[in-house]
Amino acid sequence: MSRCLTDRSVEHVVLERGTVAHAWRTERWDSLRLLTPNWMSRLPGHRYDGDDPDGYMSAAETAGFLESYGRSFAAPVRAHTTVTAVLPTPDGSLVETDQGPWRCRSVVLATGAAGAPHVPAVSAALPAAIRQITTLEYRNPDQLGAGGVLVVGASASGVQIADELRRAGRAVTIAAGEHIRLPRTYRGRDIHWWMDAIGQLDERYDQVDDLSRARRLPSLQLVGTIERRTLDLNALAAAGVQVTGRLVGVSRGRAQFSGSLANLVASADLKLHRLLDRIDEHVAAYGFKEEVGAPDRPEPTRIAPAPTEIELSRFSTVVWATGYRPRYPRLDASVFDRRGRIRHDGGVVEAPGMYVLGLPFLRRRKSSFIDGVGPDAHDLCAHLVRRLSRRQAA
Repeated sequence: MSRCLTDRSVEHVVLERGTVAHAWRTERWDSLRLLTPNWMSRLPGHRYDGDDPDGYMSAAETAGFLESYGRSFAAPVRAHTTVTAVLPTPDGSLVETDQGPWRCRSVVLATGAAGAPHVPAVSAALPAAIRQITTLEYRNPDQLGAGGVLVVGASASGVQIADELRRAGRAVTIAAGEHIRLPRTYRGRDIHWWMDAIGQLDERYDQVDDLSRARRLPSLQLVGTIERRTLDLNALAAAGVQVTGRLVGVSRGRAQFSGSLANLVASADLKLHRLLDRIDEHVAAYGFKEEVGAPDRPEPTRIAPAPTEIELSRFSTVVWATGYRPRYPRLDASVFDRRGRIRHDGGVVEAPGMYVLGLPFLRRRKSSFIDGVGPDAHDLCAHLVRRLSRRQAA
């Protein structure tokens, strides 16, 4: 957004509680890599230009990429400035910070979707002897004490951490709810290459039937590795990870799990094959069958019958990989719905001069990717500039 505003000569400032890419340096586990290949690291006026376009950047490399982006146009960043409130005024907003107030005509909330870890209420019922950490706190297997580990959540973070712990020799159980299964590669190309090619990532928020559900979908079961391996429930089970259904309760020293895992697995497999069908149709329609590999469909998900109860004594640690919730400074209550979510239309908030950027499916299916935030920023910047022009004309 800062680059877009700079290109349009709009005076602005970027307030940052830490430094540029602070979270990528301080709030990621050691082995984390992007789920998207390097060539998809595209931002307005800037893109990956290294020698490994099909690789996956580490957290440190991602931080470096973002820092170099900020330097490329001298982004007006005020580091170590924490916003404490955004209050409406007759001609815009008053932004209060720990470094003093700012008055402005427009505000863009670009804090993203991963503001604070979401920990389910069932956590309160776990015995005090079991250590509980979130993905925000997890760094590596050596951080955890001896004993079995229960990973709750089987989206990107959950499957990656469960896999890493199992490879380190730990006894691991993963509790899986709704999930999106994808192969890392299909017909010789990265699955993101295909989703980009068929236009799925560019699908707009006003083109889907159930936008609310689309914005709530879990992250993809993927991992970025040199060997470009697929990481799904089949791979975890084959490595010795026990797979159960969603954690639903704790009673009499036992963890209780939903019995719906088989249905969720079948649903994930069905959606996977619908996507691969769409890719195959694209290949046939555009006649480049000889340029890509043969259809290499993944095997159906096959896991052992999942227990619905497990003794808690088997676990010394629970890792909550149950997602995040956006975190905002104190805003006027009128901008939130009854569930505490900001009310907006493709990033245009229901408050004059306020915008939000970086949320899942904000304006496009790829909005939460580095590759997707640029187009969203272009759209919102254009809206912002039109609004400022109308106010000046008035």
